[in-house]
Amino acid sequence: MPKRIDYYDDPQAPPPNSLVPSVNVIVANERDEVLMIRRTDNGNWAVPGGAIDLGESLPEAAVRETREETGITCEITGISGTYTDPRHVIHYTSDDEVRQEFSIVLTARPVSGEPTPSSESREVHWIPKAELEGYGMDRSMKLRIRHYVEGRTAPYVG
Repeated sequence: MPKRIDYYDDPQAPPPNSLVPSVNVIVANERDEVLMIRRTDNGNWAVPGGAIDLGESLPEAAVRETREETGITCEITGISGTYTDPRHVIHYTSDDEVRQEFSIVLTARPVSGEPTPSSESREVHWIPKAELEGYGMDRSMKLRIRHYVEGRTAPYVG
């Protein structure tokens, strides 16, 4: 399985060689729980998400990635923020791709399905909002979660 290494403002980080628009999806249910996955490539917890494919809209990518990684079909409800910090690079060791961060975070509600792991997610759980800080996540994912939990009135732009 490919390995993912995140670097933050690290002079030892390899230089980025790609910029790939991606989406993350914060799916919250009626019990105020957030759908989270435990990634297979680095073992960290995250909300579902991934690259936007050619010929696909942002909402289509969000729904597809959520269904592929979690077994849950969702409906997009809004935008939580944009995350494009050039000091954050992600190294995929399988092909030596080094991406500069570029992610748009959408919010959603579940429509159907049951939490089901995939090749990208070894665990899938609904986690109460109040417990999210206790899960091991990369710095950028913690920031996304914190901005969502704060209940901001406008999307984060950064």
